Amino acid sequence: MKHLFLVALVTFTAFTFIMPSQTHAAGATEQFAQCLVDGLTGKERKALAKWIFFAIAAHPEIKTFSSATSQDIEKSDKFVGTLITRMLTEDCPTQLKAANAENPLALQSAFELVGQVAMQELMSNQNVTTSISNYSRYADLQKINALMAD
Repeated sequence: MKHLFLVALVTFTAFTFIMPSQTHAAGATEQFAQCLVDGLTGKERKALAKWIFFAIAAHPEIKTFSSATSQDIEKSDKFVGTLITRMLTEDCPTQLKAANAENPLALQSAFELVGQVAMQELMSNQNVTTSISNYSRYADLQKINALMAD
């Protein structure tokens, strides 16, 4: 049980660093964010997660671990650009206008939620779940549990 707690804690912590915390906003901003999320298909959530991965992989210390080509990245950028245009201008224009009037940071807040949903799409895969918990084979659980028992 404590092993599961530790895995859950590290997984949650990892996502805290991967994704910015969502700003809790009132009414119109929440409705806008929900409209964006509701309009995404599973395929689109996966495509957004891939786009986020490509962005992270652009970091010089991580770039060597990615085999994404410039064509892969451009294709992803085009897909996301088209997707965001559709979401804002066709799926949720009324909600966007109301949210923007309520909160100048509504777009940022809403897309933080969209990013979190995209990452959840990947995290629900058993291979990813297994991979993200592999570190626990090397963690000194006795040491950690002893600290938590004090």
